[in-house]
Amino acid sequence: MTPDIEDPHQRRRLEALDRAELEALQLARLNGMLSAILPANKFYAEKLAHCPQQLESLDQLALLPLTTKEEIVPAGSAGSLPKNMTWPVERYVRYHQTSGTRGRPLAVFDTADDWKWWIDCWQFVLDAAEITAADRAVLAFSFGPFIGFWSAHDAVTARGGLSIPAGGMNTLSRLDLLQRTDATALFCTPTYALHLVEVANEHNINLAHFGVRKIVVAGETGGSVSATRQRIESAWQARVTDHGGASEVGPWGYGDREQRGLHVLESEFIAEFINVETGKPAAEGELSHLVLTSLGRQGMPVIRYRTGDLVRPSWSDAGPNRFVLLERGVLGRADDMMIVRGVNVFPSSVEQIMHSFPEVVEYRLTVRKQGEMDSIVIEVEDHLQAPERIAEEMQLRLGLNVDVCVVPALSLPRSEGKGARFVDLR
Repeated sequence: MTPDIEDPHQRRRLEALDRAELEALQLARLNGMLSAILPANKFYAEKLAHCPQQLESLDQLALLPLTTKEEIVPAGSAGSLPKNMTWPVERYVRYHQTSGTRGRPLAVFDTADDWKWWIDCWQFVLDAAEITAADRAVLAFSFGPFIGFWSAHDAVTARGGLSIPAGGMNTLSRLDLLQRTDATALFCTPTYALHLVEVANEHNINLAHFGVRKIVVAGETGGSVSATRQRIESAWQARVTDHGGASEVGPWGYGDREQRGLHVLESEFIAEFINVETGKPAAEGELSHLVLTSLGRQGMPVIRYRTGDLVRPSWSDAGPNRFVLLERGVLGRADDMMIVRGVNVFPSSVEQIMHSFPEVVEYRLTVRKQGEMDSIVIEVEDHLQAPERIAEEMQLRLGLNVDVCVVPALSLPRSEGKGARFVDLR
């Protein structure tokens, strides 16, 4: 059974399902997907050859092997197709690709049905952000093959809202576009929302006088980092909603209305949590690897996919939304987490500290080896020119001695996409 998630009342009903009802729905969806893609999908036909082809319960999901991004990336030339495609390429209508920040970009293909599923999933995000048909949304992304722009654009227009593309513009031009169109919503990364603030301040533009009251962010941890979210909301006088997604997986998460973190869209994705230390299923609140199975994307499915995200799950059987909550959202990427002098350093933890200082505009953390010891240096653009207060807070909050140095204004890199604030040179 595929639920009609175009209907807002149905979306609310799905969020309120108890765990037994939800797992029954997930099991039926998973078995339906397996029936649809096997044996046509050669990648999973081989991978699941010695596994149950139909599951009797979700407990049997652990019998299926995990999937990694490295497995589905084609081994051949740049034009080679992803290994987990189900159908001949002629059946697909959408082409996008990953950013390539962690290796060669991965092409992703969607059929017409798969793309409709993407847009339907996005409606949960728009519900959380309270986007309506009356909203005018500026999408501050490049056009290009980035799937986030195209899926957000189609989702907004499907709801009847006005989508205003802002690709091919510099930041000042985008600010002008926001003002000229009297935009009420902004879609971008947390880093870029703050960069827009920075440029507005340089040109004496008061963002509080703009009409933007809703901001949807994605692509980084910042949307669920309270200090970052508060900084964005204060400057824009707008409410921030976080969103979790990945090109190869789908739009899997959306901000909790109380801003405690991200809900996994469990009617469309099965979420598993693997304890980082033990490798066993994680309990409530434990640091874990997020593993996702998409239930509505048959053309390029992922089953038990290791996303690389580190999270802390929390389950509840009360409230209007019972989908699992990731407390404080995605804490960081497994390959971004640094172990420095025996201490786990998460990008989100550093960001929370840095953005708690309103005078800090931008920063960059670099880890090096000095003999047998690890050395951390944080460069900051700080209006107060007082790095010692930041070093003290890092020592207090993380238990690490950190060298903090002030660098000239605008000397650190800016980006409309994901920020590049963490460098490990060890």
